[in-house]
Formats: sequence, C-alpha cells, structure tokens
Amino acid sequence: MLSSACKTEFKHLEHYYFHNFIYENVWKDNARRHSENIPLEDVLHTYGSDYKVIFIGDASMSPYEIPHPYGSVEHMNEEPGYVWMQRLKAQFDHVVWLNPVEQQYWNYTHSIGMTHQLLDGEMYPLTLAGMEQAIKSLS
Repeated sequence: MLSSACKTEFKHLEHYYFHNFIYENVWKDNARRHSENIPLEDVLHTYGSDYKVIFIGDASMSPYEIPHPYGSVEHMNEEPGYVWMQRLKAQFDHVVWLNPVEQQYWNYTHSIGMTHQLLDGEMYPLTLAGMEQAIKSLS
C-alpha cells in the first residue's frame, strides 16, 4: 500500500498485491495476478519518496523466498526478494509491515524474523495498538 499522507488523512492511496514477499512484479487485481502484472520498477519510478509504504501480510513463507534468486514458490525470480525490499526502502523514506500473526509467535517463523530485520524492526502487529505504532513511525 502506498500513500501520500497529511497529519490525519490519506491524500492519495494506492494498493497493490504481492504473494509472500515483494519481487519484480505486483498487481492490482488478485484474480488477474498472472496476467496483469505491474513491474515494481514502475511503482518505484511513479511515486515520490514522501509516499508511505505499508505492507500487510503474515511474512510466513519459505525462508528461501527472501535471500535467494529463484526462491519464490510461485515463479522464477531472478533477483532475491531482499534486493527488491532494499530498493523500496531506498526509494521511500517510510516503510512498515503490519503482521496479523500474534507478535508472541513471530520468533517461531524464520521468515518473519528475516523480514523484521530487513525492515530494521519496522514490523508491527495488525492490532489497534500496532497500527498506532506504525502510523507514528510513518510520521
């Protein structure tokens, strides 16, 4: 999700889907994800650094999906997911991840830990308190 926000509202909101982790393509309609991909490079070049990026997902996947080329379980990604996350973090000043998995269980899934680390700790539980913390971090 990308947004350009003022203090109390989103001025502009865009959303994109991804599967498990961010790679070279995202999509607007999950039913058409295999036929109507949007290159992530286009997203990176469309929005300014003032946009805020909010990932929403459980970050529970094979740990190979993050650090390895061809690690995705869905397609043959030539570049590892972490490379794409680094590009997003370089482009946008504020990136957070909201995780619906209860925070007490995050340590039981290696990929959650890897994602948490890649985001420099900017992962929050998908709860009211977690969303409040994420919004403060985005400000």
